[in-house]
Amino acid sequence: MRTSFFPPEILSYVAARGMPELPVMPELRARTAALGDIAGMQIDAFQGQVMAWLLFAFSARRVLEIGTFTGMSALWMVNALYEGGELHCCDINGEWTGIAREFWAKAGVADKIHLHLAPALETLPKFENDFFDAVFIDADKGNYPHYIEQAHRLLRPGGLMMIDNTLWSGEVVDAKAQDKVVQTIRGVNDTLAADTRWRSVILPIGDGLSLAVKI
Repeated sequence: MRTSFFPPEILSYVAARGMPELPVMPELRARTAALGDIAGMQIDAFQGQVMAWLLFAFSARRVLEIGTFTGMSALWMVNALYEGGELHCCDINGEWTGIAREFWAKAGVADKIHLHLAPALETLPKFENDFFDAVFIDADKGNYPHYIEQAHRLLRPGGLMMIDNTLWSGEVVDAKAQDKVVQTIRGVNDTLAADTRWRSVILPIGDGLSLAVKI
């Protein structure tokens, strides 16, 4: 399970002073916790607030999510969209996204969310260039380099890319950690920092949240 770098009391403090949760979020958090260890894939409230705030700041109307799980990050993002906005979500797991659909309906935002239940690398080529204002990447880590390339094509100039899990519980700086996932994330972080097509930063929140603006 991936955990935040901050202790729970600090996260509770900052979350209580940030953007309010939707009423269905505590119930969704409990429902996801019942899934066991995989519940750690759900973003925490503070990260959700930061992502929502960023979408407000970028005046986002069209947003893409790659990796939806049980739908918490989608709820934060769709609630931040400007009027007439739409969120496109890519995932392959019908069970987890079934929970997401249930809670999107409870929150009254289901009409703003388009779920694409297929491998993202099959779905993404169907969108036009410069179609999105923001992209959130939080799916299988081995395909992160491919998702980033698709994000660059799909984002408008000045658009925002957000990438989750880019510190991988601190293993990115652990020389003993050499599995395929951590090596991929290290490569992504190094490549993005040197890529002149982006202006990027890594925030030490959640399990590491990278932000990059398309130049």
